[in-house]
Amino acid sequence: MGSASIAQNPGGADTLEEIRRRSGDPHRRILLTGATVVTMDPGLGILDRADVLVEGNTIAAVGPGLEADGAVVVDAAGTVLTPGFVDTHRHAWQSQLRRSLPDVDDLASYVTTTLAGYAPLYGPEDMYIGTRLAALSAIDSGITCMLDFSHNSRTREHSDAAVQALLDTGIRGVHASMGPHFGDWDRQWPKDLARLRERYTDGSGRMLTLRAGALATAAIGGPDLAYGPGLARIAKDLDIGVSVDAVFGAPSSQAVLEWEEQGLLGPHLTLIHATGLTDRAWQAIGTTGTTVSLAPTSDAQIGLETAVPAIDEALAAGVRPGLSIDVEVALAGDMFTQMRTLHTVQRMRAVNAAYGTDAEPARIGVHDVLDFATLQGARTNALEEVAGSLTPGKRADLLVIRAEDLNNMPLNDPVGTVVLGSDARNVTAVLVDGEPRKWDGQVLDVDLAALRARVQDSRDRLRGRMGH
Repeated sequence: MGSASIAQNPGGADTLEEIRRRSGDPHRRILLTGATVVTMDPGLGILDRADVLVEGNTIAAVGPGLEADGAVVVDAAGTVLTPGFVDTHRHAWQSQLRRSLPDVDDLASYVTTTLAGYAPLYGPEDMYIGTRLAALSAIDSGITCMLDFSHNSRTREHSDAAVQALLDTGIRGVHASMGPHFGDWDRQWPKDLARLRERYTDGSGRMLTLRAGALATAAIGGPDLAYGPGLARIAKDLDIGVSVDAVFGAPSSQAVLEWEEQGLLGPHLTLIHATGLTDRAWQAIGTTGTTVSLAPTSDAQIGLETAVPAIDEALAAGVRPGLSIDVEVALAGDMFTQMRTLHTVQRMRAVNAAYGTDAEPARIGVHDVLDFATLQGARTNALEEVAGSLTPGKRADLLVIRAEDLNNMPLNDPVGTVVLGSDARNVTAVLVDGEPRKWDGQVLDVDLAALRARVQDSRDRLRGRMGH
């Protein structure tokens, strides 16, 4: 069969129809041609007017002038191809409460309103709706892998609903399960982690992976939710990672040093935020290969500890972090915002620190933050062998970003265009595991009117229970 060239209608409905017609074929080939390919693979770099061949769910080849018999050919001239973004920490269940606290005063205000107020009112249906909305929105803005820190697992049914929402959207999902901070719950966690692993993950598809969620200390949720030897033992027995939230300040610094003594640090562990930690704690993190998830807008806007994303501290310790969204009740939900915020804040601080001296500011660049949002995010989520770069052999999680749109033209620097110029409207196509999830600017397989009705009904029901 010859190639099905669609250069006269690049990325259009005819192409999508042909790709989907062959969806049952594990050897189906999609050849994206003529793009600027930002591979984020240090050995491949950036390729001008190059092609990406996807076979089944895998990146088969990257380079100029590729040929592939029987491929559906997508003329991608005028676009930038990148790996999909990787979100390393988001509380997806809260999405129907988006921007309900746009000017949140501090962490206590968020905890009181959302975790102590709304969270106990959630049923499994609310968990499903919030998580599905977050995942679909993530895909829309180019996030192909999302760690859902699901810390409202009140019953087995709550957890099942959150996992099913990830599966139903087609995103590469990481379900980090944790019991709730406040209110009544079944106390099924962490024992239920074994059931979740047995039911939803088989280790082959890697479309859904499981982690344990925990807090750094007992300050907010009590000792049962805090990371320590007990939870570490459970995670090790299940061969899953652990993501630890609310890592900031002196108490968390002390906890990190205790974990070091107990042998609980390492690549299997992700520390989220990591603001206001001591130099000694950072040394322990760096020497053990422990991963870090920064939440640039969360730290700054909510005012977590120092309110400064800990990028300089991480890099000084030899840690290249992943990036994350955190809570959409108060923050933006896309990775472009996280990259720009971190890029701007770090460079501002670097110049400010050198101001009035002969020192050269130690500034990060756009390639750094794109690396954090892709390859380092995949590593943080323990998926570096699967995602994060356009490397042959990895799964085909990729974005097609229009570089000739009004806000991006002309294309001068592709990484600068992605990081500083682009947003969700420029993401014309998203492939996850080789399957189109967004095409011609539209997220696929979503009845928007029906979704909107379910989201609003859930929001109104929760507000009604709160007396609003």
